Amino acid sequence: MKKIWKWLLFVLVILLAAGCVFLYRYINRIRYNDGYVNGNTAGNLYNEGYFCEKDGIVYFANPADNYCLYSMNPDGTNIKKLEDQSVSYINVDDHYIYYCKLKGKSADSFSFLPVNTNSLCRLDIDGKGKPEILDDDPCMYASLVGNYLYYLHYDTTDATTLYKVKIDGKEKEQVEKQSYFTASTDGQYIYYNGLTDNHNIYEMDTSNDHAKVIYEGNCWMPVKDGNNLYFMDCENDYRIAKVDLTNGEKTLVTDCRVDCYNVAGDKIFFQKNDKTDPAICCINTDGSNYQELKKGNYTAINVTSTYVYFKDFTTKTPYYTSVAAPGNVQIFNP
Repeated sequence: MKKIWKWLLFVLVILLAAGCVFLYRYINRIRYNDGYVNGNTAGNLYNEGYFCEKDGIVYFANPADNYCLYSMNPDGTNIKKLEDQSVSYINVDDHYIYYCKLKGKSADSFSFLPVNTNSLCRLDIDGKGKPEILDDDPCMYASLVGNYLYYLHYDTTDATTLYKVKIDGKEKEQVEKQSYFTASTDGQYIYYNGLTDNHNIYEMDTSNDHAKVIYEGNCWMPVKDGNNLYFMDCENDYRIAKVDLTNGEKTLVTDCRVDCYNVAGDKIFFQKNDKTDPAICCINTDGSNYQELKKGNYTAINVTSTYVYFKDFTTKTPYYTSVAAPGNVQIFNP
């Protein structure tokens, strides 16, 4: 009888251990996306990706706390800290938050050369648990397409090149030797401009990572929005241009040089480049209703459903104003 009880106890322990292992693996399983979901807007990712809205929640790098990761409602209420680490290039899907974190806790020194950046990370969407490092080399301009992140990766062998990695951290590989910006996505497609031989706009199909030219021109930082392509037109002093993809017709939206911009519905928010009279401005996508919002030089223009956020280029002071009725600019101090 004692032998039987010992045997039953042994079996019970084995089953309990197996159950614990199964439960652990189930809880920590990777939840993949169904289809080619995208993680943030092109305009936000071109502007350092400090804000990202998903299902009525805004995930953002809080300038009042060294750009650590927070969440809030679109109206700025219900602010919560999610991660004690300075972040940028935020992407969000149904299950996770993806971001590029910084070595230190200051994001103000962020530049194109990724000497201040480190690690592409994944965090559970509720902010619980430990972040998972997907690439521990310096990374930037991350953009989610389905179950892969496309991003700029830096190493001492090839410098800055285009990489991709699966959201589980596997299948990391170099996609292109060039450092193409992959901010603009539409489903399975990525839109970017050439960097060396030309500045045409390309469409990359991420199902096979093959690219083709869809517009020939001297373009910079394209944004695909429906049937329209927006870009900074280098042939016309970096004014914002719009191309109708149904007929190839190009129109100039702004009559001034632009440093950065963000398309938000029927509006474009942009920084006017002017030596004597710089300002952050707003204009309708058809070129009407031009409005100067605040004099000075600003950058990092990020848009949510409710507000547009930006910061002073020199002092780094953050500001915000309404998307629907821009004009009343206030300091953003969450």
